[in-house]
Amino acid sequence: MTADLGRLLSEVGAVLLDFDGPVCSVFAGYPAPQVAAELVDVLRRQSVDVPPDLARETDPLEVLRRTGATGDQGVTRAVEDALCAAERRAVDTAEPTPYGREVIVAARQAGLSVAVVSNNSPGAVSAYLGAHRLAGYVSPVVGRSYADPARMKPNPEPILQAVRALAVAPDRCVLIGDSLSDIEGAGAAGVRVIAYANRAQKVSAFRAAGANAIVTSMSEVAGYLISTE
Repeated sequence: MTADLGRLLSEVGAVLLDFDGPVCSVFAGYPAPQVAAELVDVLRRQSVDVPPDLARETDPLEVLRRTGATGDQGVTRAVEDALCAAERRAVDTAEPTPYGREVIVAARQAGLSVAVVSNNSPGAVSAYLGAHRLAGYVSPVVGRSYADPARMKPNPEPILQAVRALAVAPDRCVLIGDSLSDIEGAGAAGVRVIAYANRAQKVSAFRAAGANAIVTSMSEVAGYLISTE
């Protein structure tokens, strides 16, 4: 555990968690490239002329984001509905992140509030938390706004929504996330950030982006929180 991590966690009153990464691997059993391809098929069924680069996209959230950027709400809703359904199926085979559960439980036992702020659909997040007996530890769950992908992180709005619900000052909240969009969104919201580098190549990028602390395992966070109970 780094000194930065321990100092940061000692100064906050709430932990905000991204979902896909710090809590679980959503698409472990239902691969994200397959979901992205299915969303592209939705676009084609909506008579959308799909450009080659979008046809090759492997990130379903990026397919939704690009669809929303066209301004066609009918098509965006069709893709959103398909993605929500896919995410609900995906959480049935999602792989829990090692020590993700321990972080959630230990944070609550240490007296911290815990929320999830995710670009995944709120229904999928809530379904996972319920199935893994974590729903009672996490509130609120702030997921993707329906058919409005411009409001996904790095837009700070969902992070600020969680902060307001918790009634904790932004600078006394920390977001644990595994992407640059988490770091950017947290910075814009005035929330501190622990970057979870679940792949080694992320470390330098997270450091350059200004993460307040970087961990390579959620066990580092859990270890500190357990020691303070």
